[in-house]
Amino acid sequence: MSESLKVVQDNKVKTKSISKTTASVGSMTFISRVFGFARDMICAHIFGASPAYDAFLVAFKIPNFLRRLFAEGAFSQAFIPILSDYRVNKEKSAVQTLIDNTCGILALVLAIITILGIIFAPYLARLYAPGFDVEGERYDLVVYMLRITLPYILLISLTAFISSVLNTYDRFVIPAFTPVLLNVSLITGAIFFADYMSEGIVALAWAVTIGGVLQLLFQLPFIARIRHFPRFRLSGDIPGVKLILSKMAPALFGVSVAQISLLFDTVFASFLPKGSVTWLYYSDRLMQFPLGIFGVALATVVLPHLSRSYAKSDLDKFSFSVDWALRVVFLIATPAALGLFLLADPLLISLFNYGKFTNYDVIQAGASLKAYSLGLLSFIFIKILASAFYAQKNTRTPVKIAAVAMVSNILLSLILMQFLKHVGLALAVSISSTLNALLLVYYLYKQKVFKFQSGWTDFLVKMIFANILVFGATFYLSPNLNQWFEMRAMYRVLSLFSLILFYGVSYFIVLHLIGFKIKRFLLVDHENYQKC
Repeated sequence: MSESLKVVQDNKVKTKSISKTTASVGSMTFISRVFGFARDMICAHIFGASPAYDAFLVAFKIPNFLRRLFAEGAFSQAFIPILSDYRVNKEKSAVQTLIDNTCGILALVLAIITILGIIFAPYLARLYAPGFDVEGERYDLVVYMLRITLPYILLISLTAFISSVLNTYDRFVIPAFTPVLLNVSLITGAIFFADYMSEGIVALAWAVTIGGVLQLLFQLPFIARIRHFPRFRLSGDIPGVKLILSKMAPALFGVSVAQISLLFDTVFASFLPKGSVTWLYYSDRLMQFPLGIFGVALATVVLPHLSRSYAKSDLDKFSFSVDWALRVVFLIATPAALGLFLLADPLLISLFNYGKFTNYDVIQAGASLKAYSLGLLSFIFIKILASAFYAQKNTRTPVKIAAVAMVSNILLSLILMQFLKHVGLALAVSISSTLNALLLVYYLYKQKVFKFQSGWTDFLVKMIFANILVFGATFYLSPNLNQWFEMRAMYRVLSLFSLILFYGVSYFIVLHLIGFKIKRFLLVDHENYQKC
């Protein structure tokens, strides 16, 4: 068999595997997001856009943000490529030693951070929500709930550590399903325990920590099944551990400019009218739905594959996987972004416009959701492109790019919030993330580890034509805002579901009619790219 034919066949198998695995992970993430929406609907009904809910969101966002940095972000991006390298090139005993010592050091560092966070909670509250009055209700609640939620950092980081090991060994489904347990815990707390607390919102804080315990316990049997159950060791002399720590330091900043920017949103929003934090939260939650189902799922699956390809010095497979992932993002995320923009208000009305979540709240959250939707493609591109750098154990380039994007986000936020309030904050995130994505693809191409495959022009023309046609048809069929407000709950949901179904089905029908071969695309190889 010729070498070129072997590469083509390998790519077919590889891409088919990535497609199926991404679909599986996306399905599990979809279930998690459904539970997440149920949670948000219940919380919107019970708490509305109240000062107390503003306080909870800050108290939850701080440990959640640190979790994304230390666990899903900087740690996983540094750990998975090195663990993949060990899996390919080292004995199983060396892999276990790496896992044990990495787990021990991670647990120790995060335990210290958690304890310090609990002690200095008042200062954290001032740092992350400086606009909250120190003598006011929201500030006191943030401090109190922060001390309850901070152990979540340690619990969920250990969970994410186990998830990274499972992902490296191609066990993606269990880690993708695990977040459901947090949502179940929060739903239970809101419905059954809020009435028994002096401050009902505190039930949600306890539910966060309990959810962290449940997620960690849930994954332990599965890590044991692959015979890599972590034992706590504290040797820093293991070469792989040293490398992980050296890569984590810069990655702590460069892991995800979108998430860091969202944290700045909370700081700036604390100076805006009451409810701004909550409006941004609900619009971000809806934006996170396609991002989580597709973007995070694809990035999670692609990173171990890229890491193994690079470890084997197979740059053809490496470049091919990046190119394929970018096209899939364009194919799926473009209609998702346009759909979010078009149906922002109907989504919020159908899901949250009940109880204490008013029509005014819908309009305000809808405006920021439209601004976020403009950056959805960039948010997903960043995850894919950053993974391509981290798979090479290159954290410096994404850090430099993230620094540029971060500064642009802060400056844009300070300017735009003066004119557009909370909407300006969302728009600044979208613009800075677009800058981040463009710089990432530029430097990846410049390093000559990635090149665009043939057929991009034809692919983009077909995709843009299909989106314009279907967007226009859906806009024509959608009721106006007043009609949405006047609908009964069931009719709202049915109307929204019908429009989403129409958009999705029509989009792929139009693609098929203009000659785009979706099945061939999902199983694509170098030869057939241009034929899609």
